[in-house]
Amino acid sequence: MLDILAITCPIYLVIALGYGCTRQGIFQSSDLKAFGKFTINLALPALLFTNVSERALTEILNPPYMLAYGAGCLVMALAGLWWGQHLKGASLSYSSMLAMGMSCPNSGFVGYPILLMMLGPVAGVCLALNVMVEVMVVIPLLLAVADHQQGATGHWTQGVQKTLWGLMRNPLMLSIAAGAAFSLGGGEMPPFLMRTVHLFAQATAVLALFVIGGSLVGLRLQGQRSTVSLIAFAKLVVHPLVVAGLVAWLLPVADPTMRIAVVLSSAMPMMGIYTILSQRHGHEAISAAALLVTTVASFFTVNGLLWVLHSVNA
Repeated sequence: MLDILAITCPIYLVIALGYGCTRQGIFQSSDLKAFGKFTINLALPALLFTNVSERALTEILNPPYMLAYGAGCLVMALAGLWWGQHLKGASLSYSSMLAMGMSCPNSGFVGYPILLMMLGPVAGVCLALNVMVEVMVVIPLLLAVADHQQGATGHWTQGVQKTLWGLMRNPLMLSIAAGAAFSLGGGEMPPFLMRTVHLFAQATAVLALFVIGGSLVGLRLQGQRSTVSLIAFAKLVVHPLVVAGLVAWLLPVADPTMRIAVVLSSAMPMMGIYTILSQRHGHEAISAAALLVTTVASFFTVNGLLWVLHSVNA
């Protein structure tokens, strides 16, 4: 267990440092927004580009992994929608935000650093695969559901078109596409340019974790503790169990490293932009509370999962 803590503690210490520095006023929320924009628009795309462009596409594209990961996310999304609609009697937009919190892991800001320290270079490949599933399938579907209003003719299709247009301009997807083009074409960037891209990529892990920590400052549990607790439990416990079950019985992943990676990826807290996406429909309070609780609780659940995986594979 001490070996596991030696791997995960630095990750959560960086999160704690981001929280502490922001809480003490060393950095302001505007600074964090700048760090976040840098990470999303430059560091993460550079990381994705290098991991895709420097490998053969046959080495990167892993249909069993993508199928297991995507199926797990969609199962949790459907469960969240059903819970919100049938058990809580909530609106479609509220239910979709519950579903998003339960089904969309933070692959870039938390998942990648943990996978990198646990599994090494394969973390970059997993990040690219996770991003493709999340950005191309899960998030667009849930946003389209959230935007859909009964009786609004053509609204659903307009929502899908808007989401797909945004997808085409997403820097993460553009970097994956550019990396794939380089890989297919066998092109090579000049060494000085590739080193520059690598420098940006190396900034991803620490900046991402620092931003997550700072973003937790000011978040409060504003009522609905039972709902927040259920979102956190579903994301941190049920989601990885669902994916583990799919991998074990329905959608096997042959590579043992990728098998561990897909379960670990699903065990991460929800994505950092969860609250931002919820603002459009007025659900930012419950989303912020869920993000706070889930991120803090993930220290215990992720370490517990790593201990279980270590014991099983020992």
